[in-house]
Amino acid sequence: QVQLEESGGDLVQAGGSLRLSCVSSGSRFRFDNMGWYRQAPGNQREWVARIDNGHSTTYSDSVKGRFTISRHRTANTVYLEMSSLKPEDTAVYYCNADGRYVGRRYEYWGQGTQVTVSS
Repeated sequence: QVQLEESGGDLVQAGGSLRLSCVSSGSRFRFDNMGWYRQAPGNQREWVARIDNGHSTTYSDSVKGRFTISRHRTANTVYLEMSSLKPEDTAVYYCNADGRYVGRRYEYWGQGTQVTVSS
């Protein structure tokens, strides 16, 4: 069974930095894409950043220039470096991964890690 486990969430002051990690276990294949989403109280889950197998990255406008996504060269592990954090970045951050194996597409989610930015 594939599992994604996030870590690194914390309480931080505005302007501070955090590094989130997402480690996968149980997968038989390397994910095509890994990414991060977030969900603030009362809001829908929103996409934050994505990195593909070739390490190409894309970001939402709200985090572009402040967040950096990266992934391990071989392992199904993804990171999110967050800097210049703002109170509006407060949310539960979820790791997401997808890929194809033997002709089927698979998608996985982690349980989330809380990031709280105080003003």
